[in-house]
Amino acid sequence: MIQFSDIYSQYYDLIYKDKQYKAEAEYINSLILEHKKDTKEILELGCGTGRYTELFCDFGYSVHGVDMSLEMLRIAEQRRIGREDRLRFTHSKIQDLDMDKKFDVIVALFHVMSYQTSNEDLIKAFQVARKHLVDGGLFIFDFWYGPAVLTNPPVVRVKRLENEKIKITRIAEPTIYPQYDIVDVNYDIFIEDKEENKIIEIKELHKMRYFFDTGLEMICNMVGFQIMNKFEWLTYKSPDLGSWYVVWETRKF
Repeated sequence: MIQFSDIYSQYYDLIYKDKQYKAEAEYINSLILEHKKDTKEILELGCGTGRYTELFCDFGYSVHGVDMSLEMLRIAEQRRIGREDRLRFTHSKIQDLDMDKKFDVIVALFHVMSYQTSNEDLIKAFQVARKHLVDGGLFIFDFWYGPAVLTNPPVVRVKRLENEKIKITRIAEPTIYPQYDIVDVNYDIFIEDKEENKIIEIKELHKMRYFFDTGLEMICNMVGFQIMNKFEWLTYKSPDLGSWYVVWETRKF
């Protein structure tokens, strides 16, 4: 099983049609404005289909999105229409990214950093972010927060949604490995074509890493990032045992 297969990517936006992308982008923008009001250019790591990327562009920034899924980027490219001079995309794994350009702000959202499950990939992702930032630039990222994950372990979830053409049922079955700080999320997705009365089944395994403060603090200090803020996602309060999703705002030094 793989993650973000071409078929899954095609239905990604429908699966997450209820996600509050605009409110979340506005929240991240508030963090940017607090510490780097002169921001003009943003790099998004793991941009997917470009929902956040498009919104940051509409806020007035020049934005460059990077993703390892060609199918995701094919969908994202459609968002460039009318924004060609301020919105671009590049196909690359985060760890392989090597652009001859630096940005004011780099973001990695919707748990992109939690997909960096090995220490090698995680450290390299931080190094790539630092390399592509101007001096004093911000790296803002969210992730699964270890204390909350262990306090309130993930459970099986079923999501159902549809439009006029298809009906989707997604079953997410997690298995937690606390000795590795990893959760295996096994997705079983059923896509029903209403017109042809046909059902496609997709199986994907998404490995997600949850993090603790001490480990990330060590990496930030080692790579060269000052931690500016630690917030519970979509709030300005300190994370606690109920904060499954957390965002850190860091600055390159």
